[in-house]
Amino acid sequence: MRILTTDQAVLDHVAARREAIIGRTIDWANINSGSRNAAGLNAVLDALEAVARGLPGAVVERIATQGSTSVADDGSVRTEAHADALKITTRPAAPIQVVLTGHYDTVFGADSRFQTVTTRADGALNGPGVADMKGGISVLLAALEAFETHPDRHGVGWTVLLSPDEEIGSPASAPLLAELGARGHVGLTYEPALADGTLAGARKGSGNYHLIVTGKAAHAGRAFEEGRNAVAGAAMIAAALHGLNGQRDGVTVNVAKISGGGALNVVADNAVVRFNVRVPDKAAADWIDASVRAIAAAPPFEGLTLDLHGGFTRAPKPMDAAQTALFEAVKEAGALLGQPIAWKPSGGVCEGNNLHAAGLPNIDTLGVRGGEIHSDQEFAWPDSFVERAQLSALILCKIASGEIDAAKLKALRMETL
Repeated sequence: MRILTTDQAVLDHVAARREAIIGRTIDWANINSGSRNAAGLNAVLDALEAVARGLPGAVVERIATQGSTSVADDGSVRTEAHADALKITTRPAAPIQVVLTGHYDTVFGADSRFQTVTTRADGALNGPGVADMKGGISVLLAALEAFETHPDRHGVGWTVLLSPDEEIGSPASAPLLAELGARGHVGLTYEPALADGTLAGARKGSGNYHLIVTGKAAHAGRAFEEGRNAVAGAAMIAAALHGLNGQRDGVTVNVAKISGGGALNVVADNAVVRFNVRVPDKAAADWIDASVRAIAAAPPFEGLTLDLHGGFTRAPKPMDAAQTALFEAVKEAGALLGQPIAWKPSGGVCEGNNLHAAGLPNIDTLGVRGGEIHSDQEFAWPDSFVERAQLSALILCKIASGEIDAAKLKALRMETL
């Protein structure tokens, strides 16, 4: 593998747009788009659509996402609507199909104090979403803008999906990701890399559960024995869930929140236990799900009823043969650019898990180099915007030339399904 003259022209196209790639990221990050901020999400979607319509020959459409259910702190179950996804498609009939995904929501709500981008003394950008992942979306689009100048582009079709709900587990966009993953050959996703450029390799799977505990209210003084305390039951259940830790390698259960109850002189008749599980493989996922459901089927004392909601939102993403071959190809492309590519396992999850579960080999940390995500210290290195866009652009060039054999990678992945 080597950089051809036609490849270099693509790389030069990226480099020439450095300020625009960074500048639009700052503009987008200055618009709050917390996962449940409908107005902010729509504002960012408008801005993304305007850029997408500049891609020559692309079909740009807003895709309605499905609703999802949520459990309120009082145990009521509600239906929640979500913003649209943005789908951008070029050459859907081409023999090789690349799927590129990202999310335009952030973890910072409309009431967050972290709302604007600044530049640190060391030159890093500090702002909500500059790394996770408005910077990644800008890199993604820059790579495509450049690739569309390559003479071999006609053999490769691509589809971009930008979703509004990744930070809350992709409850609305999961079916769209599954559909694209099944149809594509290779996936590229734009979560941030680590500050030194290290990629996420194998990823654990993740599940989110909400257990509604219903008891019976009573006066805590006059008729305590007539009540059935849901909060006490929730605490006992939480202890049982926590006790699953250490029973199987790589499996963790994090009891994140217990809500419910009310006045101190009333026996609590409602509570909700919320918890997350992480697993290294499918066998572990099956074990923990069965263990959770066994606990949820056995109230800790008489008079309580239990109602379990949720489950796995991201399947595990192991380093199978297809993943290993794709990472090695990306490493080779990185070396041509003077970018050492390394990877390591991650307990975190993202859309790459969804795509892998659907049969798509993918690299999911092709975004900017940065760190401290999900905090008000989130940062991205400006030099990494061109660097990472050039990496993705070169990957696309090498898929087009056949030096990265996308069809073979897909076949390898299908062998393990």
